[in-house]
Amino acid sequence: MSDALNPETPEELVETEEEPIKQRKNGLYPGVSDELAESMKSGWADTELHDLEPIEQAAHTAARRAALSARFPGERLVVPAGNLKTRSNDTEYAFRSSVEYAYLTGNQTEDGVLVMEPNRTGGHDATIYLLPRSNRENGEFWLDGQGELWVGRRHSLTEAEKLYGIPASDVRELAGALREATGPVRVVRGFDAGIEAALTDKVTAERDEELRVFLSEARLVKDEFEVRELQKAVDSTVRGFEDVVKVLDKAEATSERYIEGTFFLRARVEGNDIGYGSICAAGPHATTLHWVRNDGAVRSGELLLLDAGVETHTYYTADVTRTLPINGRFDALQKKIYDAVYEAQEAGIAAVKPGGKFRDFHDAAQRVLAEKLVEWGLVEGPVERVLELGLQRRWTLHGTGHMLGMDVHDCAAARTETYVDGTLEPGMCLTVEPGLYFQADDVTVPEEYRGIGVRIEDDILVTEDGNRNLSAALPRRSDEVELWMAKLKS
Repeated sequence: MSDALNPETPEELVETEEEPIKQRKNGLYPGVSDELAESMKSGWADTELHDLEPIEQAAHTAARRAALSARFPGERLVVPAGNLKTRSNDTEYAFRSSVEYAYLTGNQTEDGVLVMEPNRTGGHDATIYLLPRSNRENGEFWLDGQGELWVGRRHSLTEAEKLYGIPASDVRELAGALREATGPVRVVRGFDAGIEAALTDKVTAERDEELRVFLSEARLVKDEFEVRELQKAVDSTVRGFEDVVKVLDKAEATSERYIEGTFFLRARVEGNDIGYGSICAAGPHATTLHWVRNDGAVRSGELLLLDAGVETHTYYTADVTRTLPINGRFDALQKKIYDAVYEAQEAGIAAVKPGGKFRDFHDAAQRVLAEKLVEWGLVEGPVERVLELGLQRRWTLHGTGHMLGMDVHDCAAARTETYVDGTLEPGMCLTVEPGLYFQADDVTVPEEYRGIGVRIEDDILVTEDGNRNLSAALPRRSDEVELWMAKLKS
C-alpha cells in the first residue's frame, strides 16, 4: 500500500479552516516545487459524465421520502450516511453507509447527508449533501489523503442529481447552515458526530428516536425492488454454498477459514460483500451460535454448520444456513437430529402467512422440537409443561427467525407491537431457522449427542396467499442434501 506523499509530516496534507491547502505549498510541502505544484493544476481531461440515468430504485426512494415527509410535517429531518472509521493508524475500514440514508437515497458514499427541509406546501424539499469532485486548483485531489488521486473518482454534484433524483449541494457547507437553522429538527444519531454537534441545542433524544423507529418500521414491508434484490442475494448465496461443497476436501486439509474464504469470494464477485460475518462452524463449533472465528479443524464424519449470506450492491442481504455432513453422508444420530430440525422448520414455514402473528412460526417450530426432546427422553414431559417452562430452550437456544432486508436483523428499532407482537403482511421477508445444539460439555445428554449442532435456515417472503421460500433452490431434506452434495463432488 502506497504511503502518503510526505510520510514524515502527513498531518500537513490535511486541509483545515485555519490553513487551506492552497496556502501551503513549496517549503511547507517538502519536495513539492513551484513547477510541480503548477503542473498538477492543469493538463487533465474533462471527465464529467453527461449521459447518466437515474438509479433503478430512484422511484422507490422518492416514495419512501414522501412517506417520511408525511409523517413529520413542518420538521427538518437530517439523515447522515456516516464517516470513515479508522481501522489502524492511517487505514480505514471499508465504508458502509447507514441503512436509513441508503434506504432514502440509494447513495452509499461517506460523509453524505440527506436533509428534508419543510416547505410552504406542508411537504419537504429534499437535498443530498455530498463531497464534490476534488479541487485540482488547490491541490486537494493529490495532496489530501482522501483526494481522488488516492481513493478514486467520485461523482460531481451534477452527476449525483441525475443519479439519485435529488438536488445536490456541497456537504462542507452543511454544518454551518444547520447551526444557523431554526425550527424543529430531528436527526438519525450515531453516524456523523460533526452533524450531531451542529444540532446539539436543537434536538432531543426522544424525538430523534421517533425518527429512527419510523424508518425501521417503514422497512417491514418490502417493495418490488427490494424483493428482487433479496432474491438476487439469495441466488448468489446458493451459488456460494455450492462453491463450499466443492472444496470441502481442501477445507479438511486446512481449516474453517478455507470455507470462509470460498464463500467470501462469491460474495465479492457477485455482490457488495457478505451481509454479516460468515459462520463456518465444523464439529462442536456448530453448537456456538455465532462462531465467526472460523479457525477450527474440518473433519470427515462431523457436521459443518454454514450460516452465510451475500449482500447485494444495494445492501440487501440473504441469511441462509445449511448443516452438511462433511463426508457427504449423515450417520444415524446426525440424521435423527437433522430430521427433527427439518420437521420443526417445515412447521414454522407453514405458519408464515398473511394475517398470521409474527410469533406463530416460532411457536410452531418450538413445539416440534419440544416433542422430539421428550420423545428422546432428554427432558421430562408432557410437552405442554416443557413449553410452559421453556425447558426446551437449553437445546434450542434462540428465536426461530427475524426480519430480513438491508440489515441481516432488519427493522431492529421497530416497536414490539409492530414487529414481534405484530401481524404478518404480504411483502414482509423473514428467516425461519430452528436449531438443536448439544454442547460438548453437556452431561445431561448421552455422550454421543455432545458436540452436535444443527440449524436449517431459509428466507421466506410473505405473499398474498401464503409464502415463498426464496432459498428453495438449496436442498433441505436430509436425503436431498446427500444427493446434492454427491452430485457437486462428482
